[in-house]
Amino acid sequence: MPQLHALVAYVPETHAEEVLAAIGDAGAGRLGNYSHCAFTSAGTGRFTPLPGAEPFIGARGVPEQVAEVRIECVVEEEVLDAVIRALRSVHPYEEPAFMSWPVNGHR
Repeated sequence: MPQLHALVAYVPETHAEEVLAAIGDAGAGRLGNYSHCAFTSAGTGRFTPLPGAEPFIGARGVPEQVAEVRIECVVEEEVLDAVIRALRSVHPYEEPAFMSWPVNGHR
């Protein structure tokens, strides 16, 4: 059985469907005979663009709050790099917030 990784990404609500489609098309969220499997939840992203930033939303030096979606899915290790490239290619932020880690004990 391939090594699985958990992937979590935070995306503005306006771009969640595009990101879900892109990462699913790249191989994220495959479980048995299913593809594009994910769990999403709504929340608020908070950040302050620093000097040199080119923010998609907000202005440098001004704290910002954005309605965002947390996307969670599993990714087989062999396609993890491709999934991250797909996420970066459609995510509107210049520095997308995401993390991944190996899932232990998968059977």
